[in-house]
Order: sequence, then structure tokens, then C-alpha cells
Amino acid sequence: MHSNYQPFLLRLLGNSRWVGYAVALTVICILIPVLNLAVPEDSALHLSDYTVSLLGKILCYAMVALAMDLVWGYTGILSLGHGIFFALGGYAFGMYLMREAADAGSQLPNFMVFLDWHEYPWYWAGSDSFIFTLLLVVLAPGLLAFIFGWFAFRSRIKGVYFSIITQALTYAFMLLFFRNETGFGGNNGFTDFKTILGIPIATAETRIVLFALSGLALLAMLWMSHRIVESKFGRVLTAIRDAESRVMFSGYNPLHYKLAIWTLSAMMCGVAGALYVPQVGIINPSEMSPANSIEIAIWTAVGGRGTLIGPLIGAGAVTALKSWFTASFPEYWLYFLGGLFIVVTLYMPQGVMGLGKKLLGKKS
Repeated sequence: MHSNYQPFLLRLLGNSRWVGYAVALTVICILIPVLNLAVPEDSALHLSDYTVSLLGKILCYAMVALAMDLVWGYTGILSLGHGIFFALGGYAFGMYLMREAADAGSQLPNFMVFLDWHEYPWYWAGSDSFIFTLLLVVLAPGLLAFIFGWFAFRSRIKGVYFSIITQALTYAFMLLFFRNETGFGGNNGFTDFKTILGIPIATAETRIVLFALSGLALLAMLWMSHRIVESKFGRVLTAIRDAESRVMFSGYNPLHYKLAIWTLSAMMCGVAGALYVPQVGIINPSEMSPANSIEIAIWTAVGGRGTLIGPLIGAGAVTALKSWFTASFPEYWLYFLGGLFIVVTLYMPQGVMGLGKKLLGKKS
């Protein structure tokens, strides 16, 4: 029996992808929690709570970048409205957190009290259930994406026209959520969360658990994405990206494939938004701004479209730069972001991953 398992173990260890998963799992579930919770604060190896929160936020952004890569990098659909799916997942989970905080104080959320509301709107029904909320996190963005995608893809809207429509969609939702009477907190959105499943949010242990869940969700999405792009379904997606008319002539209906990956991508963004909200402590309509959706596209472009790993690197690098810029030179961040996008488009069309491959090719 031992001899039968040996070739399997050799193949497993020889597969760099599985080694990468194992290393990432060790870092997420063991190394970072130990450095944050077990190492003394006065030690140089201690990982601060702020750093853990920042890393958790980056992991959530990486999920969105991965979702964007599936539709843009592999299917050729450039969306400038993915921020809306991220925000809808965040708002869905934020409703549950607000209900739990309000129930603890036996009153409605502060913004509803201020507007002299006496009961929750009908669309808040079920938001006090954790299970229902988890379903809503994926169903709300998924349903919106399915309906929008059905009409857009059925009308064969693509290219720059599709990008503009997605940007208009997210801008319209941002304006809608800014209104106080919609029941989503208006300009301030949702904040002042206290507990999740009765457990206080503002503790180091909860913060680490949320970080680990974000990391595990990202790894699960990455594994699923690898399976998709390496399957027959994934090959059809890349064929649609390269020559959609030939796919139609071959007997495939691009509508079904584009709609499926578009809806799945939106649901992935919803999960990312739900994990993002309790770690950051706020969700408001600014998450739906067109600038945020453009930034998501920049993450993917910087890392490298059609690589899966590249967008994760792009999301981390750009977010880290944003944290530094907004602290040191906040007024120059948007100029830098625009310049970065131009430089990547003109001189690094394959992003960081493409540049790395070129450098490795020259060395070999």
C-alpha cells in the first residue's frame, strides 16, 4: 500500500499549485494568527491589529479582482460596474449586523429613528436571520447580474458600449442608495456594528477569524476558478473572448456562457463584500462609485489579465500603494492611479505577470 501512495505523494508535491495552496493556507490559518495573538506587542515580529485588518481588506479586494479576471481576462467582457455587486453583498450582510445591533438595544437603527420610522421596511424581512443573510449575500448581486446580463448579452451589447452601461448602472444605484428614504442609511450607510452571531466584533480574536475566513474564501474561489478555466466551459469562454463569431458558427450559444460566468462573478463579489464589511466596520454608497469599479479593472490590468494569480497581486499592490498615498499625498492618488493605468496599458499589456515571464525568459 505504501508503494501505491508514493507516486501520488510525489505528484502532489511536484505540483507547484498545490504547494502554493499549502503555503498560503499555513500563512493564513497559522502564521498570521500567531504573530498577531501570541507574539508580544513590543516584539519586532508582532503583527498589529491594523495590519491584520488591512490584510483582510486586501483579501476581499483580491476576490473581486479574481471575479473581474473571469469575465474580462478570460471572456473579454470589460465591466466598469463590478463595485455594485461588491456593495450589494456588503449591504446585505450589513443589514444583518444592523439588526443584531438594534435588537441588543431594543430599537431601530439610529438612521431609522431619526427619520421617525416605527418599523423595518418590507425588504428588511428576514435580515435578522444569519442563514437568510448568507443566501441574500449571493442572491442579491447574482439576481441583478442575471437580469442585467440577460438583456445586455441577448441584445449583443459588448465592447465599450457594455462598459459604459455597467458604469451607468452602478452610478444609478449609488444615487439611489444615497437617498435616506430608501432605508439603507443614506450618505452614512451602515456602521457602528457591535456583534456577529452574538460575538463582539471589536476583539482581536474575531478580527483574526474574519481574516482567516477571507483567506479561505479566496483560496476556495481560486481553486474553483482554476477548475473552470481548465475545463471545456473555460475553453469556450476564451474562444468567446478571441472570436465570438466563430464560437457561434461552431454551434455554441455565447449568451449562455457569458451569462453564467457574469452571474458567478457577481456572486463572488457579493461574498467579498460581505466579508469586507465587518472587518472595515462600515458600508456606504461610495463603494458603488464608478471610480471604485474602475479601480477594480486597474487591479486586474496591473496584475495581468487571464492569469488568475496576477489580479490578486494587482489588488494587493495597488491597495498597498493607495494606503500609503492617501496617508502621505492624498490629493495625488487619483492622478497616480490614472497614470498607472496608462503606463500598464501602453507598456505592460500583460501586467506584472507578463513582465515576470519576460524577465524569466531572458534569464533562461
